[in-house]
Amino acid sequence: MTLSDLPLQTNAVVETVHDTHANDTIARRLRELGFVRGESVRLVARGPVGGEPLLVQVGFTRFALRRSEAARVQVSAEKGVPA
Repeated sequence: MTLSDLPLQTNAVVETVHDTHANDTIARRLRELGFVRGESVRLVARGPVGGEPLLVQVGFTRFALRRSEAARVQVSAEKGVPA
């Protein structure tokens, strides 16, 4: 599942960030912000208009992401935590 598809207030773990082309600056920036394999993430809130932006917590830091950016982050349910 992707981060953009994650239900609200659900814990997950980052699997990978997809690059859409060589030297993908958005994918690189997401990794620099902490979206790396094994990191815990949570979808905290969705914006009021079209569900955008998404408020995402990675570690102890929160970021506002576009749905298209969050769709690049592949996640899986966090083990031992109910979805």
